[in-house]
Amino acid sequence: MHIRNRFKEIFPSVLIYLSLVSGALLCDYLLHLAGLVWVGRYFGIIGTVLIILSFLYSMKKRKMILWGSPKTLLQSHEVTAWIGALLILVHGGIHFNAIIPWLALTSMLIVVASGLTGKFLLKDAKERMNNRKLELQNSGLTESEIEQSLLSHSLIVDTMLQWRKVHMPLSMIFFAFASLHIVLTLLFWRWR
Repeated sequence: MHIRNRFKEIFPSVLIYLSLVSGALLCDYLLHLAGLVWVGRYFGIIGTVLIILSFLYSMKKRKMILWGSPKTLLQSHEVTAWIGALLILVHGGIHFNAIIPWLALTSMLIVVASGLTGKFLLKDAKERMNNRKLELQNSGLTESEIEQSLLSHSLIVDTMLQWRKVHMPLSMIFFAFASLHIVLTLLFWRWR
């Protein structure tokens, strides 16, 4: 029963990930069918811009920007990162032309999976926190005692700190490979 419930909780993240990969494969197939494979080259540029825009949420969290609500920027982060990743996957296609682009692409897929894992962990931690709060309310504690108890447990903070220890290095690896790919592309692209 517990495994079935866990699967139901994880299923939306799995579905988002599979829709990303299958959507990219479908777009790539349609571009090949229409003889528009060259369009995929420019999807890389648009996808990169969208992924850069998705970092507004991270900038807000680090107080590098003061405008925007964190919730709206988080939702924007998820949407722009997903569309950006889709366009970059179409850009990369299923061709094996060079090792650096494939390393960048593979690391991007790992970062997307890590991001979806973080989304799941945040939701799970919030649910556990709410359940804990209900337990404490039912035990007869005052609001201040409940707040103190929840603060000492700080399930959300602990969970997200552990997740960030994995997600941030993965993001840096992706950033390094993507930057190297962009620099090499700018150096060797036929500018005509």
